[in-house]
Amino acid sequence: MTRASTPAASDTATRLDARKSRRQQIRNSIPLYVLLLPSAILLFCFAYLPMGGIVMAFQRYSPALGFFKSPWVGFDNFIQFFNSYQFSITIKNTFILSIYGMLVGFPLSIGLALMCNQMQTKMFKKVFQVVTYLPHFISTMVMCGLILIFLSPSSGIMANLFRLFGAEAPNVMASSSAFPHVYVWSDVWQHLGWDSIIYLAALSAVDPTYYEAATLDGASKLQKIWYIDIPMLMPTFMTMLILRAGSILGIGFEKVFLLQNTTNLAASEILSTYVYKMGIQNMNYSLSAAIGLFNTLVNVVVLLIVNFVSQKLTDNSIF
Repeated sequence: MTRASTPAASDTATRLDARKSRRQQIRNSIPLYVLLLPSAILLFCFAYLPMGGIVMAFQRYSPALGFFKSPWVGFDNFIQFFNSYQFSITIKNTFILSIYGMLVGFPLSIGLALMCNQMQTKMFKKVFQVVTYLPHFISTMVMCGLILIFLSPSSGIMANLFRLFGAEAPNVMASSSAFPHVYVWSDVWQHLGWDSIIYLAALSAVDPTYYEAATLDGASKLQKIWYIDIPMLMPTFMTMLILRAGSILGIGFEKVFLLQNTTNLAASEILSTYVYKMGIQNMNYSLSAAIGLFNTLVNVVVLLIVNFVSQKLTDNSIF
């Protein structure tokens, strides 16, 4: 009887010791929880609490009636958006800007990181990195102002260059076909250096013995990049791709709205600007909430799909 009860008593003692250890860890971490509390409160107030506004997507919301008295309409707001002529336009423009930016931004940021990693002169490397990082800190409003000034057909830098050759500068910002190129390439120029930081950090973690072994085998710099650097960057690249795919419809509102005008509206009207116009300008809060919820759901679905595919093909995923 004693032999049979000994393992049970040992398991009970082990569980009690584990509970005491967890309680002791919690007590020791109380100062850290206190430091975390303000951030948790702010996160709850500005991230989770506003989620209650999702109910507006299923109501004909009126500020005078509030959430509880506004009539419920089910999925009528979603159906209205799906049937509107703006649905296909906003979805197409959002996808074009997002995918175009990914196709251009990812290779260039990786290429910049690989180039910086091969620089031997430390002083030149530091200066080069600072020069490429600085545009990231230009505010969106200032950046849009610079774009409008540079591309002005009457007094911009481009207009003056055209006049030198006796030609008239085109009104680029009035062209719907030119808008995606202006938006994407200016965005790449502004954030290219900053986006390359994470790839430089990944390259700095590469074991130097790999390069030494490759040198002994007679490998050139291009071969080192192809067979060492790029494979080492693949996990970081896939993680960044998954995170970017999770916001494929989340194109920033400010820059598009500031560069938008009536002549390029066919290419510059995206989901975020349409939500702003419906919710703030037209005060159709229910429709804007429905569009925003649809945007979020699409982003979540794309994130899950890309994460699943990446996990199956490369064994890299974020969860």
